[in-house]
Amino acid sequence: MATGIGYQGRLLTDDEVRTTVLGALGGVDVAGKRVLLIIPDHTRTAPIGQLFGLIHEAWGAQAQKLDCLVALGTHPPLSEEMICARVGLTPEQYRCDVPGVRFFNHLWKDPDALVQIGELTKAEIGEITNGLFELEVPITVNRMIFDYDLLLIVGPVFPHEVVGFSGGNKYLFPGIAGQHIIDFFHWLGAVITNPVINGSKWTPVRRVVDRAAAMVQVPKLALSLVVKGESLAGVYFGTPEESWSQAADLSEKLHIVYKDHPFHTVLSQAPPMYDEIWTAGKCMYKLEPVVADGGTLIIYAPHLKEISCTHGAVIEAVGYHTRDYFLKQWDRFKQYPWGVLAHSTHVKGIGAYKNGIEKPRVNVVLATQIPKDVCDRINLGYMDPATINPQDYADREEEGVLYVPKAGEILYRLKNAPPELGG
Repeated sequence: MATGIGYQGRLLTDDEVRTTVLGALGGVDVAGKRVLLIIPDHTRTAPIGQLFGLIHEAWGAQAQKLDCLVALGTHPPLSEEMICARVGLTPEQYRCDVPGVRFFNHLWKDPDALVQIGELTKAEIGEITNGLFELEVPITVNRMIFDYDLLLIVGPVFPHEVVGFSGGNKYLFPGIAGQHIIDFFHWLGAVITNPVINGSKWTPVRRVVDRAAAMVQVPKLALSLVVKGESLAGVYFGTPEESWSQAADLSEKLHIVYKDHPFHTVLSQAPPMYDEIWTAGKCMYKLEPVVADGGTLIIYAPHLKEISCTHGAVIEAVGYHTRDYFLKQWDRFKQYPWGVLAHSTHVKGIGAYKNGIEKPRVNVVLATQIPKDVCDRINLGYMDPATINPQDYADREEEGVLYVPKAGEILYRLKNAPPELGG
């Protein structure tokens, strides 16, 4: 059973966080051991610096090694300066205050950085997915984890469009995994659809993640965090499965907002931590359930210039489309990376494809620095962000207009929603 502390009605004090974390870590013997911290990149809100400082205080003098690996999944690598900022250090403090600590980015595309640790068989995939898929899925992971005696996952738990709730073993798969497993379970989530998956604790995708993580034969622990605003409402320590479960229960209470009625217009503002559509798409994922049929959702991100520096060429080739657009033309699209197809459907939202005509339920519009001709080409709407004053959208919920100033982590649902919208 995981240990920890969390509240729905208030934030934790720094003293509570300190006492809880140091008490938990103090019960683990790391003397002479090689410890690898697995942490999220900058696209996840969490006080990772606060936690890193406590971990280093507890274990830095005891462990033989204490290093950090950024669980990028398929996100771009971070510079040393960015990793320093993530763990609450300046580059000078990194060199002087934490001697011996090394930072690493996950290299998901480098075959030399990966090792296959097993395979999910056709029969297992069929059982896990309730018959949706039957295929063999090789399980590859960053090989450097096998140079360590203990893995400590440190990261937040939020509602998530692919797995239901983020966190736990998701920092291993896809966090430090290879492309096959990443592509497979992202497409599995897309086939089930974002509104059905998002904010559901036990999903077929979570079963895939946990089954893959069970093949990692290195001891694993986790500090699973529940964030409210920029601060902690909960922190739980134990196995990745147990600590994640308790954090997900609190996240469900804090990170899901229920609305009485749908909205014909939603202005979903991307925070600066989302620096490409690949991550800013979360502004759609978390709000799709409350957009009215035929309504418009605007991803407002005047700072954003990129579709995806990693996947942009593929996205421009396939465009943004509903799930059924791909499924009913599968021979045409199955050779593309399934993770990219999943992203495409998540941004476009649910809809239909009949007689060669695509009918998305929601009109998704980009108000970014991505020009109109590119938006046209990728099958999304366009607005000039300079024409938008967010305050014009504020306080108009009774008119059917919703403004969310920091979108992407809080899930919005309708009360009494139909099943296809997560009801």
